[in-house]
Amino acid sequence: MQPNCSHPNGAQGTGNDPPPSQSVQAAGGGSCRESGDVHIELSSAAGEGRENASWRRSRLSSQSRSHGNGHSEGGGSADGAPDQEEQGSSISELRYVLQWLHRSLPYVLILGVKLMVQHIVGISLGIGLLTTYMYANKSIVNQVFLKDRCSKLHCTWLLVYLTGSSLLLYYSFHSQSLYYSLIFLNPTVDFKNFWEVLWIVGVTDFILKFLFMGFKCFILLVPSFMMSFKSKGYWYMLLEELCQYYRMFVPIPVWFRYLIGYGEPDSVLGRTLGTLLGLSYLILKLLSFLGQWRNFRQVLRIFYTRPHYGVTASKRQCSESDDICSICHAEFQKPILLICQHTFCEECISLWFNREKTCPLCRTVISDHVNKWKDGATSMRLQIF
Repeated sequence: MQPNCSHPNGAQGTGNDPPPSQSVQAAGGGSCRESGDVHIELSSAAGEGRENASWRRSRLSSQSRSHGNGHSEGGGSADGAPDQEEQGSSISELRYVLQWLHRSLPYVLILGVKLMVQHIVGISLGIGLLTTYMYANKSIVNQVFLKDRCSKLHCTWLLVYLTGSSLLLYYSFHSQSLYYSLIFLNPTVDFKNFWEVLWIVGVTDFILKFLFMGFKCFILLVPSFMMSFKSKGYWYMLLEELCQYYRMFVPIPVWFRYLIGYGEPDSVLGRTLGTLLGLSYLILKLLSFLGQWRNFRQVLRIFYTRPHYGVTASKRQCSESDDICSICHAEFQKPILLICQHTFCEECISLWFNREKTCPLCRTVISDHVNKWKDGATSMRLQIF
């Protein structure tokens, strides 16, 4: 009996089998001969397995390399990703705020109208005081700039206007005795209300500005033969410095009484806290005063010494400049020769050094400081504390 040989597909052998010299290779690596010998070959299947394994390993390694390259190439974009995320988050937050404002705008307008109606008197008075200050300050500076050509009538009108505005204000609120704060006394108001305290301090600060502006108008009305233009400039400077220092001390009693009465005055904790707040306020005011004292001493020294920027120029020196001042473009009036050998009118160069330290032509440093407030201006800063 001849043994059956298995086909690669699992079919049994038939009469049409190949000749003995030929061998059939199966997927399992077996072959059969008609002689009855069974010969199994594993080399082909093992080779194919090795080839498949090596192909899979090469494919995995290539995928890992491509994956690593992708990560390395994407490194630059990964660095910029946080910036893009932060920018996107900031834009979204801004959009959210704008949306909230858009939704809340009607309610804000309603509350704004309510507050304006409730404080219409204070708001109107504040606008009136600010307008009066700006008008008077600009007018005084313009009149000082005109020097001898200033209008005496306009200066008189400014004096009357400032005086009338101050008296009208105090008469309208005479029940509160606001003028007491000018002489470091306490007005008759409720010092437990923050807005009342702020109201007193703000009104008093504007009234003090009006008062010293009136003094400047008096100086403007003084004839030139009694007080020269240069001397008037020093008086303007001194008055402004005195005004600022006086305004710095005036709010102290008002704020001190308000801070002392903070909390429950009948309790020990309330009195202790109020005392500590009041003392802290006084210490801060003292430090502020010491910080400004050096500047005030310098102003006093300038006022008494009256430093000169040069010497009186001779006719020859004036003729070298064609007898024309480079600032006013007119003939010299009391010509002054600076250390840089340039000649100007005394009044013109005095006005120049109110804002500058150098010569108008060659920029040589002439003065070691700027003489502020010699042009008659008043500080716009509001002294609240």
